[in-house]
Amino acid sequence: MSLLSVHDLELGFETPAGHVSAVNGISYTVEPGEIVAIVGESGSGKTVAAQAVLGLIPQPPGEITGGRVEFDGEDLLGFSEQQMRTIRGRRISMVFQEPMTSLNPVLSIGRQMTEAMRLHLGLTREAAEQRAVELLGLVGIADPGRRLRQYPHHLSGGMRQRVMIAIAIACEPVLIIADEPTTALDVTIQAQILALMQDLTRRLGVALVIITHNLGVVARYADRVNVMYAGRIVEQGRADSVYRRPGHPYTIGLLNSVPRLDRPRDVPIEPIPGSPPDPARLPPGCAFAPRCLHAVERCRSEVPPSISFEGGHTARCWQTAVTRPETAP
Repeated sequence: MSLLSVHDLELGFETPAGHVSAVNGISYTVEPGEIVAIVGESGSGKTVAAQAVLGLIPQPPGEITGGRVEFDGEDLLGFSEQQMRTIRGRRISMVFQEPMTSLNPVLSIGRQMTEAMRLHLGLTREAAEQRAVELLGLVGIADPGRRLRQYPHHLSGGMRQRVMIAIAIACEPVLIIADEPTTALDVTIQAQILALMQDLTRRLGVALVIITHNLGVVARYADRVNVMYAGRIVEQGRADSVYRRPGHPYTIGLLNSVPRLDRPRDVPIEPIPGSPPDPARLPPGCAFAPRCLHAVERCRSEVPPSISFEGGHTARCWQTAVTRPETAP
């Protein structure tokens, strides 16, 4: 049984302009100790889909209209707020996108780290502080005892992100959801943070879901990849299969947009033309069709089904005969 199974999740928001569909029937699984990436441009629905897992979507204006979110065999969508509070931070933790706004600026690092441990684990103040020192050392922060007495503005962006990771693993969860964990960090710190999270999952046996817009960032860390576009997962599979032989033109476009050292200097980076669609006015067929170089008339009128390749690799595209000619049905 999978640790986390999301089945046909549908989520929308009521706005003055009408109903906006943010997530349109996505399904994916996460196994114990596995690193799963959810990749896509801003506005593709990655973050709200992850927040739905933890019951963080305000209702209203948000509304989950269908699907199931099964964690350890239980459907979290049927949990009350009180029940979800026993899950958040204890069994499922989340590393939010921007640590400077996620950390409370008027509370010390130590106060913010020990609060969850005292609540969920029943530790005394002294025991919680001792564990906080151990956790800061585990995530690579020097002089952790002194850092506990400092405030978020005393730390660099990379150190604040490390504190967020330490808070996330403090209560020994079995699943961590990291929402854009390397946003606003330089590329060197990005690599350090991702390597740290990979190392922690391997050592502690924690499953990790990484949400990002950059396929290149997670290429060497993820076990499986889910590519989202306009609220749908358009391609998913093992990372090596998706990177080696992508089946959806959107995935191909994302890969072509990544700078590569082995790219000849006279070969320019190929950006994806156009912009993502307005979720309030999605086109009737494939949402990527207006930007796709391979689109045909059928793409503009019919939503493509999920086409299966080898090893559980799937893509929602009518044109797999062009993108993967040897394996297309």
